[in-house]
Amino acid sequence: MKRRGFLQIAGRSIIAVLAATLPFGFARLMSPNARADVRTRLRPPGALKDDDAFIAACIGCGLCGEVCPPKCIQFYTHEGGKKVNTPYIDPSQKACTLSLKCMEVCPTNALTLIPRKKIDMGIAQIDQSACYPWVDQGICGACVAVCPLGEKAIGFDFASFYKPVVNDGCVGCGQCVEVCPHPSLPIWIVTREEGTVAKHGAGQRHKWVQ
Repeated sequence: MKRRGFLQIAGRSIIAVLAATLPFGFARLMSPNARADVRTRLRPPGALKDDDAFIAACIGCGLCGEVCPPKCIQFYTHEGGKKVNTPYIDPSQKACTLSLKCMEVCPTNALTLIPRKKIDMGIAQIDQSACYPWVDQGICGACVAVCPLGEKAIGFDFASFYKPVVNDGCVGCGQCVEVCPHPSLPIWIVTREEGTVAKHGAGQRHKWVQ
């Protein structure tokens, strides 16, 4: 009887777990894929670099968003396709402060705890054709002033104290994007392969994520 009772309890527990995960899986299956500018869909710090691996590892628990001090972590909803319930950051709305708390609470390896300087959410890219100091339309420096990593991440051009330049130490937190006063936001977070200075001309297009 004891064995039978144990098996019954174990069976009910397994059914409960499966039932709890069904809505999450069902939501992913039923949600359409949406095209979004990759610059407004950054994965949180410490995220697996391969997005398919990240999606597979993330269980949609939402803990990262709950502990995030600036509440910058959002979640894909019905427009996210297979990404539904997985986290992202739109730095134009609210940037990451590199608190590391999201990495600390993640119950899977979707977010891995790493030092701040090792974080790689991307790198800031400046469009010098729109940035106020670069087109001689005023003095700014907001992006340099707000950067939590200092001159290793972003500083001023050697020839001009007010023209910002991005350095290799940038980890892509997006605080420079959030604070930029220009309405067109001439600074964004992109993949490192795209470089720190925006290029213009034929064949230059925005990247999209499915």
